[in-house]
Amino acid sequence: MADFDQLFAAASAARARAYAPYSNYAVGAALLADDGKVYCGCNVENASFPEGWCAETTAIGHLVMGGARRIVRAVVVASRIDGERVPGGRFCTPCGGCRQRLMEFAASPATEIWAADPDGASQRFTMAELLPAGFVLEE
Repeated sequence: MADFDQLFAAASAARARAYAPYSNYAVGAALLADDGKVYCGCNVENASFPEGWCAETTAIGHLVMGGARRIVRAVVVASRIDGERVPGGRFCTPCGGCRQRLMEFAASPATEIWAADPDGASQRFTMAELLPAGFVLEE
């Protein structure tokens, strides 16, 4: 099973391929699926805001196309944000829409979602911490 370091490397490689000509804010995501494979994505911006794709959304698309349906662990790599208000800045966590998308495919509320900066510093969250009242269809 892929550990944090492997997922961090994969998310960093995905981040290097981001298409972010408007914000210049590149994001990469790596998802470990229950099939043992790692699926990656990067953000892809579009002049028709907000029609771009977040890195997590792109990675989920690859996961689904690969035939997987459950995320065991995720790592998202982006530069820190809010540095003018918080010394050192905060880790960039998934947006609200991506939190719900991740919840849809998370193996459980305890699924680990790691926010990391390009230097490898990170903070671990559970899916339930990021989206405590997320909508999930009954199975």
